[in-house]
Amino acid sequence: MLVAAALASLAALTWAYLLVGHGGYWRTDQRLPAPAGSARSGARSWPGVVAVVPARNESKVLSLTLPTLLSQDYQGDFSVVLVDDDSSDGTADVARALGGASPGRLRVVSGCPTPAGWAGKVWAMEQGRLAAGEARYLLFTDADIGYAPGVLAALVRAAEDDDRGLVSQMALLRAETSSERLIVPAFVYFFAMLYPFRRVNRPGARTAAAAGGCMLVRRVVLEAAGGLGPIRGARIDDVALGRLLKRSPAPARCWLGLTTDVTSRRPYPRLSGLWDMIARSAYTQLRYSPAMLAGTLAGLLWLYALPPAAALGGLAWLAAGGGVTAGWLAAAGLAGWAIMTASYVPMLRLYRLSPWRAPLLPLVAMLYAGMTADSARRYHLGRGGEWKGRTIPAGRTG
Repeated sequence: MLVAAALASLAALTWAYLLVGHGGYWRTDQRLPAPAGSARSGARSWPGVVAVVPARNESKVLSLTLPTLLSQDYQGDFSVVLVDDDSSDGTADVARALGGASPGRLRVVSGCPTPAGWAGKVWAMEQGRLAAGEARYLLFTDADIGYAPGVLAALVRAAEDDDRGLVSQMALLRAETSSERLIVPAFVYFFAMLYPFRRVNRPGARTAAAAGGCMLVRRVVLEAAGGLGPIRGARIDDVALGRLLKRSPAPARCWLGLTTDVTSRRPYPRLSGLWDMIARSAYTQLRYSPAMLAGTLAGLLWLYALPPAAALGGLAWLAAGGGVTAGWLAAAGLAGWAIMTASYVPMLRLYRLSPWRAPLLPLVAMLYAGMTADSARRYHLGRGGEWKGRTIPAGRTG
């Protein structure tokens, strides 16, 4: 029990460090800045923007999202290029019908077969980039993403006012079903733990990432970094793009934040859908390394499962007449669990969920451990990256 108490104490100290020294990852205050004075008065020249939408079998969700993009009230030149990535459900026809409400704003491009060495989505993005012409900015966005009025102008304003090469917002994911409410806020929480937004936004910091649902990129910055070719095989294309731009020979100023104005409309009514979404790329994040997998699973057990287990076990031991070691075990476990819980509350509030869900984070972390292990299993079965009827050959990284 002394070993368990010591490990629980170390976990509590680690949680204390994460709370105060890990880039404020748990905070949800990284939002687009308010307009500068010139922006409020409307005295600015608005650059051209082309939104690039890779779409593969997205006919069901497009009616909820594409009109919100097409109807953006933007004072500069703005158009949308939707790349139909070999869909079999009439995605292109649905897009064209929706585009009829915004004449001249939408262009549908039929995607070419994916060349060897390219991931399907990145190839669709590349085709959209080539079709976009000379616009100053490219907005890479997913087909399931909806936009509140004024979002595009706010993104461009943030890029122009601070000379940013990349401005990305993490879309507010759907959290309506019980499975979504359990898994989705933790997904964003864990992403922010891996890539603390404050560090991403700090010029010169090594941490780099983006959120693939909404990435406004300055075209000349992307071209200077070699276009999308350097990340052609990326499964995790958003993180790969952030790294490419921030770590290029001429590093770009990058920004990543949260929002409630950019939302994902893709439903995941059952846990199995969310499980597949996470398992398709979790092992990629670990670079297909068995050692990193083992370390990650052990770390999840120690950091998330041990504190509540130590707290409950120590309290039970105390109730049965345990001594100093029992008290130490219980105190260390309660401290770690309490800090962990507190760190999760802001994300739950962002998703308008009860903070009383926060103590369940260890349970959610164990589900994520299962998804990660299953991702490795799929990889070794040759099913890594399976998504929408397409399997990306194992071994490509992002």
